[in-house]
Amino acid sequence: MPLPFARSLASLGAAAAILAGAAQTARADDPLAVSVLVPITGFLALEGTAQRNGAVLALDNPPDGVAVAYDVADTATSPEVAVTALRRALDRQNPVAIAAPIFGTQMLAMAPIADRADVPLITVSGTAKLTELGYDVVFRFFPTDAVVKVAQARYAVEELGMEKPAILYQTTAYGQSGHAELVRVLAELGVEPVLEEAVDPGVKDFVPALERVAAAGADGILLQLHSGPTALAVRQAHERGFAGKIVAGSALHQPTTAALVEPAALAGVCAESASSPISESTPEIAAFAKAYRARFQAEPDAFALAQYDGMNMVLAALADGARTASQVRDWLAGHRYQGLAMEYVSDGTGNMAHDAIILCYDGQTRVPSVKKRYDNVDGIR
Repeated sequence: MPLPFARSLASLGAAAAILAGAAQTARADDPLAVSVLVPITGFLALEGTAQRNGAVLALDNPPDGVAVAYDVADTATSPEVAVTALRRALDRQNPVAIAAPIFGTQMLAMAPIADRADVPLITVSGTAKLTELGYDVVFRFFPTDAVVKVAQARYAVEELGMEKPAILYQTTAYGQSGHAELVRVLAELGVEPVLEEAVDPGVKDFVPALERVAAAGADGILLQLHSGPTALAVRQAHERGFAGKIVAGSALHQPTTAALVEPAALAGVCAESASSPISESTPEIAAFAKAYRARFQAEPDAFALAQYDGMNMVLAALADGARTASQVRDWLAGHRYQGLAMEYVSDGTGNMAHDAIILCYDGQTRVPSVKKRYDNVDGIR
């Protein structure tokens, strides 16, 4: 059910017209509808809340001459709930674009419906398969696993010297996608994992898995887990005195994930990401972080910044004259856009982000430092 989270420049009368579906094509002076459908509850609540906040911050501040109205709906972690939310948004709001879930399982269920409706989905989901199915409406503003797993594996092998890594990955589409990419890149680097173990998102005890990591003789661990499980795995590895290096997926860069782990347990632990707003010091990102903290009383992460950039590219399309969902889709597919995190351009399948970074914690604070940048990993930009 849509949440009364916020509504930007829409007047009440204009919003009522949108909700009634009175117009299939907006008049020039009508606010244009945008739907925000993300997981705010469930095991992806941390990631989904960051998505929502990034989208809302952008939609609250459209460029001059652009008026938008938006609603937020919680997709939780069920594909069925996400599909229902999408159908309701299409029926009631006639959106020109949708901020869509980070959860790859939900995106795979939603994409064919959005494709038939010709409405662009703006997502930060990393699941590689999402842009391999021929849906012209999927636009991914976070680097695909085919990009960030290159940074994760290369840093582990080339910078940290891992020779016998173990991989712990989630049983979800996200986990399986990242696992496949990690194995592929490691093979290119001449390294074979000594252990590859899938972990259910509901698992609270990583000790058995960590015991198998130790028994396999691993000199490091590569994590491809969601936020909560990532924090558990890092914390329990520290408690067991694991001496190897850990390079995690992007979940660990989130301040909300790091807050679940004592700084001492994060010492030497690294993670891949697209950006880290709390680590960067450029005036533009500092201004974004300040506005984010003021609006949400929380620290921003890369998911929030990527969703912010994605929605701002939609707003740029509207400022350039796009007035329908298909016009927004075509504009996104055919233009470059300089966001705060990076420059975005489609590779022809909707992958808009092509850079990655590696962050590491020093054991003293929960603010990581950028250790290495991997630009234009897939050669698109």
